[in-house]
Amino acid sequence: MKKLTFVASLAIAAATLTSCGNSTPKADMKNDVDSMSYAIGLVQSQYIRQAIEQGQVIDTVYIDEFIKGINEGVNAGDDKKKSAYYTGLQIGQQLANQLVKGVNHEVFGTDSTKTISLKNLLAGFVTGAAGKKGIMTVDEAQMTAQAKMKKIKAVTMEKEYGPNKKAGEKWLAENKKKAGVVTLPSGLQYKVIKEGNGVIPADTSMVKVHYEGRTIDGKVFESSYKNGQPVEIRPKQFIPGWTEALTHMPAGSVWEVYIPQELGYGERQAGDIKPFSTLIFKIELISVGK
Repeated sequence: MKKLTFVASLAIAAATLTSCGNSTPKADMKNDVDSMSYAIGLVQSQYIRQAIEQGQVIDTVYIDEFIKGINEGVNAGDDKKKSAYYTGLQIGQQLANQLVKGVNHEVFGTDSTKTISLKNLLAGFVTGAAGKKGIMTVDEAQMTAQAKMKKIKAVTMEKEYGPNKKAGEKWLAENKKKAGVVTLPSGLQYKVIKEGNGVIPADTSMVKVHYEGRTIDGKVFESSYKNGQPVEIRPKQFIPGWTEALTHMPAGSVWEVYIPQELGYGERQAGDIKPFSTLIFKIELISVGK
């Protein structure tokens, strides 16, 4: 059997590629990337499998040609047999140009040296599309894909943004020693600038607040003061650190709140806020409604 030039053939629409016939790659489950890749392929195949069963994609008489088309990844044709084959080729291109790139970006970020296993992705996808029994059920594949993506992404994010996380932890450890700073059991810190004597809101209350947010290096990323308008919102609609702070503040208070990354945006990028960022907010609770 000639070597399958799957990546190259899918990257260039008019590429000439070697044939792998109808054979389906056999998955190797050696590590998390392998099992994640297979699981993603199997899960994604179900949309195509449903379309096949409903007669929307190909005549199932030509399922082998369809699978061959997925394996090779080239585009053309008009009769039923060729149509099935080239439909597979088109889907092969989509797997490489959309699904693979999308998953790689999601779990490996900007690290271009890493990729999911194309062989295992294809093995899972072809197994599902052909209606065959896989190494795992579709439900198991769904759970496996989600769990492995989360695990691998966490490693990627820790590697890329770990220094930002450690800088925040160090900053909070020093900040908690300062006069007037209160640390709650969750790790949230705050300092009272002005003590109010109004109602303390529930997380479902409508509150009116002015605020300014900045990172520990002093960079302001958002300010209602700058916009000239306070914000009306319910505490539970904010990040967890905001929710906790607001549900401890009497109306009329002004606090400076220090939010650990896990009570902020965590591993998510939020505008100019990098993943794992410790955040500082000046919060002025103007009023509390129902």
